[in-house]
Amino acid sequence: MHHLYLAVVAAVVLGVLVGFFAPGFAKELKPLGTAFVNLIKMMISPIIFCTIVLGIGSVAKAAKVGKVGLLAIGYFLVMSTFALAIGLVVGNLLHPGSGLHLDPAAASKVHDQAKTEGTTDFLLGIIPESMVSAFTEGSVLQTLLIALLSGFALQKLGAKGKPILRGVEHIQRLVFRILSMIMWAAPVGAFGAIAAVVGETGWGALKSLAVIMIGFYATCLLFVFIVLGSALWIGARVNILSLLRYLAREFLLIVSTSSSESALPRLIAKMEHLGVSKPVVGITVPTGYSFNLDGTAIYLTMATLFVATAQGSPLGLGEQISLLVFMIIASKGAAGVSGAGIATLAGGLQSHRPDLVDGVGFILGIDRFMSEARAVTNFAGNAVATVLIGSWTKEFDADRANRVLTGKEPFSESSLLDDLPTAEDPKIGNAAAPS
Repeated sequence: MHHLYLAVVAAVVLGVLVGFFAPGFAKELKPLGTAFVNLIKMMISPIIFCTIVLGIGSVAKAAKVGKVGLLAIGYFLVMSTFALAIGLVVGNLLHPGSGLHLDPAAASKVHDQAKTEGTTDFLLGIIPESMVSAFTEGSVLQTLLIALLSGFALQKLGAKGKPILRGVEHIQRLVFRILSMIMWAAPVGAFGAIAAVVGETGWGALKSLAVIMIGFYATCLLFVFIVLGSALWIGARVNILSLLRYLAREFLLIVSTSSSESALPRLIAKMEHLGVSKPVVGITVPTGYSFNLDGTAIYLTMATLFVATAQGSPLGLGEQISLLVFMIIASKGAAGVSGAGIATLAGGLQSHRPDLVDGVGFILGIDRFMSEARAVTNFAGNAVATVLIGSWTKEFDADRANRVLTGKEPFSESSLLDDLPTAEDPKIGNAAAPS
């Protein structure tokens, strides 16, 4: 796996060079990146299902699941509010897009991508047509619902449910084995994706939209190191720099694919290795991928202000808040999907300010680069949330975490397969025992 890590780095560098020196050829490589991300997305529903079912099914009391789940949702809402507020403050200070006076007709092609979705449609969309369709349609929220119902049903079955639980464990091992095979295609996918982006945009798009991109990156850094860093230190006495260094390989994978979904299985394994109990990881991480959208909140805030200001129609504070709250709700379940942010932005503008939706096209040139920062921030937020919730529920081994973060107990890539729970594992049914 160490060689795979180096191969990804080399592929990214090679992709940038090809994008600059042979842009025409580089654009033709886009399917390589798309194929790799699609392979990863193919595995997300079964991974989330198995993880949640095992996380809930291994807890002896349903009250423990409810406590962890409610604590996680409450934390996610608070952090999303902080991210939203920071994005609004920075966006109103920078005034991205001011003085551009852009012609929205140039971006009319984006209009067709916008979708209007009310709160009722969103809630009804969580319920799948059948238990099978939740997996075939690739809906994260629908998969979450089926997994939660299955997990609680296994709890009610008690001893009779153990054979089913063992079956889910074996399926999880199969899923992770398939994923480990797919990961060997990461260098090819990273090369194609990076080359295509650089070939399509070059430096011209970056220069014309430098204010919003740099402002967005700076805001994400501010949020991660100040807000998340402070919360992590106060709540668990863990240094944010140590945690980010521990997850360095996952961040590289996210940057190369612009999708935090590609690192979800590794985050689960690494959080368990760090000392957070399996049930807490099994509940918090998948839930965070649908509800913990710190980077997405910041992106939607600044992108909305940019689109409105660039067209000479700035939004009032009340309009900003109501529109962005809608966007955050509409984006649930799409946190790890590359390109989901631009669709959510267009859909929100279409439902609230149709006159501005065409302006989304002005941000398409750098959306990929902003998507990377968005995915990295979401991923960091989920990692911090898992440690904090584990600490608050007393299911976090601080001593083990210290050994892991200081390099005394390094993470082994075999943990993706060997550290998964088994029916004979004494920790099954004992939520308090950290792995």
